[in-house]
Amino acid sequence: MSETSYAVLGMFDSPDALMQAIPKVRATNLGTVEAYTPYPIHGIEEALGLRRSPLGGMVLVMGILGAITAFGFEYWISAIDYPIITGGKAANSWEAFIPIMFEVTVLFATFTAGLGMLLLLNKLPLFGHPVLSSKSITGITRDRYALALEAESDAFDSAAAARALQEAGAVEVEVLPAPERSPFLTSDFILRTLGGIFAACVVSGLAMFFGTKWFPLLPPMRHIEDQPRLNAQKASAFFKDGHGMQLPVPGTVARGYLPTATGTQEQAASLVNPLPRTKEVFTLGHKVYSNRCEVCHGALANGVGSLTAAYGGKPANLQAQQFRDYPDGEIYWAIVNGKNAMPSHAPYLTDQERWAVVHYVRALQRAQNAKDEDLKVVAP
Repeated sequence: MSETSYAVLGMFDSPDALMQAIPKVRATNLGTVEAYTPYPIHGIEEALGLRRSPLGGMVLVMGILGAITAFGFEYWISAIDYPIITGGKAANSWEAFIPIMFEVTVLFATFTAGLGMLLLLNKLPLFGHPVLSSKSITGITRDRYALALEAESDAFDSAAAARALQEAGAVEVEVLPAPERSPFLTSDFILRTLGGIFAACVVSGLAMFFGTKWFPLLPPMRHIEDQPRLNAQKASAFFKDGHGMQLPVPGTVARGYLPTATGTQEQAASLVNPLPRTKEVFTLGHKVYSNRCEVCHGALANGVGSLTAAYGGKPANLQAQQFRDYPDGEIYWAIVNGKNAMPSHAPYLTDQERWAVVHYVRALQRAQNAKDEDLKVVAP
């Protein structure tokens, strides 16, 4: 009996001898059976009865937890605590959360894999495993195969373990003494660790301070004031015209504003009425038409208004085929710019009112030129 033995190590000359010895040694139930080989041997995990490593499951769970944690923080900040609309997207737009969620997922999974393997599965901080200081370690790392019976309690019988290994075919047997386990988190260790961290911070801080003083423009360090930029109202050699400020590209439209009919009437034909055909839009169009258009063009838009012959002008008959064929953009252009004796109504009408009038004119034209599908048959 030996109270100071950690394990008994048996050496084998071939992997086949090792594999045949494993079930025999396990059957003795003298301690935990462990194998040490210079390279992986197929089927040795099943022979030793080792369960599948839980590290993969640990990493998966913590990775999912990291993704949920990142999503929760980002959702709280972006949608609840300080919502900001960026690029027209909703404050809780989850697509923008993906990069940070990915990073936090990797962070949680990486720390779990490293710390879980070292602290939970490898049982650190046991630095210096007894097998590493054994006489057999040189052969184990080259061409020998070892089987160990490790002590599970103080009642471990090293002599019986040695006999069991020899009977299983071990050519050499070595008893490994139990390592001295001193307390890990001692006051001396904590003080030394904190002192080392403090010294490292001081040294790195001083090195960074003097480094920036001695080499202020050493790449990749750049001072913000030295970066190239274009100053407003200043000349620049970057553009061919020598100006720092450039005019917008022709046809540029400000965000939130529709293009206005500033070109010719033919060019305005491409404009599309942005308003829907709703009751509210037609009501607005009728109101504006009655106030500003009906006096000349008439209630039916047929050019018969309430003006007398003293007016001298001849308002357009909007029921004519020429005007029915006009695109909406050309009618809009006439409202904005005026045509012939008709003045511009742009100063008096908003953009929405102009387009509402276009819709109402179309309704008057359709009312006076109804098609078969517009007729509704009422049952007697």
